[in-house]
Amino acid sequence: MNRLNPRKLLLSKWTAAAPQNREKHFLVTELFCDVEGTVLEIELQAVMTKRSQKLAWQTLQNDQTWQMGWK
Repeated sequence: MNRLNPRKLLLSKWTAAAPQNREKHFLVTELFCDVEGTVLEIELQAVMTKRSQKLAWQTLQNDQTWQMGWK
């Protein structure tokens, strides 16, 4: 399990453990917060295709799916 501080995820780099459509490397481009400033979701953008997806930040904690950094 990847230990994360959700407020420090902006512009962090991630590698998909099982790449799909040649999308392996990702970058967190935006944080979505509630009124109190708690991070709820992130926008994850594929580096190669520039496709973006909105995810709950907790999905990055699964080390079977995501690895920190670009590998």
